[in-house]
Amino acid sequence: MLLEIREKVHGLFASIILTLICVLFGLWGIQNYLGGGKEAPVVSVGDKEFYQRDVNQAYQQYAQNLAGMKFDEETLKKQALEKLVRDEVLLQYVQDQNLLVSDDTARDFIQTLEYFQKDGKFDKTQYQTMLGSQGMSSAEFVNRIKKALVMEQFQRAVVDSSFVTPAEINNFFKIQNQTRDVEYVMVPLAPVTQQPSEEEITAYYQQHQDAYQTPEQVAIEYVELTLDKLAAEVSASEDQLKAFYEEQKVQFTTKERRKISHILFAFSKDKTADEFALQKALKAKQDLKSKDFAVLAAEVSDDKLTAKNGGDLGLFNVGVMEKAFEDAASSLKLGEVSEPVKSAFGYHLIKVTELIPGDVKPYEAVKVEVSKAYQKAQAEAKFNTLAEKVAEVSYENPDSLVAVAQLLGGTTSKTEAFTLAAGEGVAADEKVRAAAFSEDVLKGSNSEPLEIGGDKVVVLRMLSHQPAASRELKDVKAPVIAAIQQDKAKQQAIATADKVKQELVGGKGLTEIAQAQHLQTKKITGLTRTANDLPAPVTQEIFRTAKPKAGQPSVAVIDEAKGGKLVVSINSVNEGVMSDSDKSKQALIAKNISTAFGKAQMEAVLNALQTKAEIVINTQKQ
Repeated sequence: MLLEIREKVHGLFASIILTLICVLFGLWGIQNYLGGGKEAPVVSVGDKEFYQRDVNQAYQQYAQNLAGMKFDEETLKKQALEKLVRDEVLLQYVQDQNLLVSDDTARDFIQTLEYFQKDGKFDKTQYQTMLGSQGMSSAEFVNRIKKALVMEQFQRAVVDSSFVTPAEINNFFKIQNQTRDVEYVMVPLAPVTQQPSEEEITAYYQQHQDAYQTPEQVAIEYVELTLDKLAAEVSASEDQLKAFYEEQKVQFTTKERRKISHILFAFSKDKTADEFALQKALKAKQDLKSKDFAVLAAEVSDDKLTAKNGGDLGLFNVGVMEKAFEDAASSLKLGEVSEPVKSAFGYHLIKVTELIPGDVKPYEAVKVEVSKAYQKAQAEAKFNTLAEKVAEVSYENPDSLVAVAQLLGGTTSKTEAFTLAAGEGVAADEKVRAAAFSEDVLKGSNSEPLEIGGDKVVVLRMLSHQPAASRELKDVKAPVIAAIQQDKAKQQAIATADKVKQELVGGKGLTEIAQAQHLQTKKITGLTRTANDLPAPVTQEIFRTAKPKAGQPSVAVIDEAKGGKLVVSINSVNEGVMSDSDKSKQALIAKNISTAFGKAQMEAVLNALQTKAEIVINTQKQ
């Protein structure tokens, strides 16, 4: 079960588990130090209360995932709140049903997480250090993982319980592989050069003042805790550096390298013959008692490229082959031959033909590296301690940054005014801009500590705020005129497209109609859902349009990217026909349909649970 979870952690329900982990590492970070305080909750689900900081943290995760993309802040905050509620509703339901995951399963899963691994293996010291830096016990973290795993398992159980019938598979194939024969004309936007009247200009401006505003801007003051600055402040004696070098000598040692050879006994296309490949490998292992490995490789290896060189694969690099192959190659002694090792290709006999020992670099050769590593290690320890203290002091002094600045031994910095969309310096970071325009900061409070990039913590407060303001008509008259002319061009295109549609429905041919309107017709025979003949949104709309009736085309008027209109006549629809080769893919088709049905079923379950749950939203906090 654990292996299945681990393999699918990047799949359908990974967000639940990864969100729980992100609470501890990275996206929530030190904010986890703060409690609910005396503020009113934004929303409660049963006895569980969520505060504004919970919503802000969830929002920051969404914003991080959408870094570099444009998004609406309010919409994203709403989605973050909805996810908090839905996850809690699901958690309470699985707990009410006494669904459980054992401590051992949770601990086993934790040991697979890269956060707690060193050199590819679970490191208990690193695990305890990371939890300790967040003020969290192992028992508490294990409990969080248990909750995440049981939620993930419940959702997978619902999705996996879905099934499809042969008739549904056939219908799905017909629809998915349907083709359509279409004919269309494009009605472009014709430029409008006529100047609008002063009355039209004034009326349009008054109706669309929101489009002609200077954007809302803020300037902030802030303090920042940075790992680089702490590292630069670290000094060390020669003795300290030498002691650190001895303690961390593995950092300054080149890894052992291995030169390996192999003999491959490949699987045939008939999987029932896998056992035959294994038997050949076992026989070859016996033959090696009296025969040279390189000679045998040349005679029997199915890897013809290396066989002629005695099976030589050269220097072994981790991450190239499958784990079982790498584990075997890493554990062998010089000259030793492995037992048969299974991979996706077949069974391998592996031999280490040369060992190049790891080389410890002398202290004098890596002194600069040792100094930097020492500074970083000392800075990281101090950074974690100070980050917690920053959160505490900022929370206790929400109306000023003085106490936080004193804690860090510096002063506050200031920015020029910036907008929610763009800023410079520290304001170039989307997290900083989102916090600067948050409700709490605009009301005069400090922001919550913002963890940026894993090596910086920023606390900010508003220095000045300039609300969005309407620009005077005289300053925006030219763009207002252009907008009016654009609107008129669109209305003309709509009128022309509607006329073409009505004449098509009335029985006229598209070619005749197009000639009268000085338009050109185009035909596509056998248009598929994935074709590139037309923009994807246009193709999707064509396939959403009803099938034509006998003797009469089905007509769609579709928006064109540049503002024009496409008038499409769907002349015929051809259902997909399943060939013999397609029938061999039925299992895959069934799986895809079943997964889609399962997702819909899970969505219905969540909606039903949410309807029954006691959810109270504090509208004053929205």
